Amino acid sequence: MLNRRDILQIGGSSFFGLGLSGVLGRQQAAAALHHPPRVKSVVLVFLPGGGSQIDMWDPKPEASEAKGEFGAISTKLAGIQFSDKMAKMAERADMVSVVRSMHHGDNRHLSGSHNALTGYVQPFTGNSNQDKSLKRSDWPCYGGGVSLLRPRADGLPSQVTVPNPLIEGVLVWPGQHSGFLGPKHDPFVLNSDPNTKDYKVNDLSLLDGLSFSRLDDRRKLLRTIDERQQGIEQSPQGIKYTSEQQAAFSMLSSRQLKGALDINAESDKVRDRYGRHKYGQTLLLARRLVEMEIPVIQASMGHVQMWDTHVNHFPRLRTMLPALDNGLSALLDDLKDRGLLDTTLVVCVGEFGRTPTISPLPNQKVPGRHHWAAVYSALFAGGGTRPGQIIGASDNIGGQPITTPYHPNDMGATIYDSLGINPATMIKDRLGRPVHLNTGSVMDVLYNGAG
Repeated sequence: MLNRRDILQIGGSSFFGLGLSGVLGRQQAAAALHHPPRVKSVVLVFLPGGGSQIDMWDPKPEASEAKGEFGAISTKLAGIQFSDKMAKMAERADMVSVVRSMHHGDNRHLSGSHNALTGYVQPFTGNSNQDKSLKRSDWPCYGGGVSLLRPRADGLPSQVTVPNPLIEGVLVWPGQHSGFLGPKHDPFVLNSDPNTKDYKVNDLSLLDGLSFSRLDDRRKLLRTIDERQQGIEQSPQGIKYTSEQQAAFSMLSSRQLKGALDINAESDKVRDRYGRHKYGQTLLLARRLVEMEIPVIQASMGHVQMWDTHVNHFPRLRTMLPALDNGLSALLDDLKDRGLLDTTLVVCVGEFGRTPTISPLPNQKVPGRHHWAAVYSALFAGGGTRPGQIIGASDNIGGQPITTPYHPNDMGATIYDSLGINPATMIKDRLGRPVHLNTGSVMDVLYNGAG
């Protein structure tokens, strides 16, 4: 946060060539020094479309209108129940913290996802879905913030997203790149299902379309115009452009990264343990990236809106929930067995939850649950968090928080803090104005306990 002394410095030091950018640069460096990381990696297990809190972590077996078709089972924690479709995680409840009072006010997929994936409410540019689609005025994803404030020296990205980008038609879900920080800080995005028999690490890409298969051609093309572009490249804009190109080239051509994404290097026993489905194999890839100490790993559970169960809610979840249960429990066990859980924060969450009521959409016969940001759940594990606790509560139907609500911005602040970054660090937006990286509050209750 800029204090009075900083503001005076901005006014007085510009004469000597320091100015706002210099002050912000010094402040960013200081923020890094004063916040040693709790973890080396964060695995964000994202449920695109919004998972049902009632059918996973916060069942309501006594509420006839809300409970639905699934039962509730006891967990390792006395008096605490999970959905019977999360049986393996119920056995590991003493390894996790579940926040049952997540809350915000945005029931829209795109802007809600932006908030979950960046820790910041999407700047308003219009009400249509097209207005909310991915753009460079968006806030940076977590890996983008890390890339800016804690850049790597080995050419590897600060964030890897697996197994695919979240795209539907012309809409690209926001929060998936570095927004106004620019392509230099963009994450690497895999676009290949690791559960298919013909899976190969040959589709390495950035969201701007640059892929490994196009890399050599792009390099050759750039060489042919380099001589004509010397004047441009010597300008500040040109230098920035070539540095972004070089970062992309280094990232996409990294043999080390390709090796980490080669899931075929794992034994059949390990692959079976995670489950031979897209969720399980994606989470196995996440573990391999943790071993590389990639700071942010976004592991999306399926394609865009996969968990948007307006229709066929219970039939779909009968397959989806056991797969998530299998893969997530295997990830936690594997990280623990390898001594990596203490230095890895695992977060499982969607952009919102689902309604406590069950009803069909117009012209549909099979009912479902619908968008519900008023209250939902997030699961946290590892990274120094206190295991075996339930934080917060929803009302008797799972419709509203009845304890302290926690916002996605708070989750974002917690993610940044765990990676050693002060969430309140000032950065420059696209117009060069100073803005806070994040405006949430670190969820200290995760570390100190709920009382």
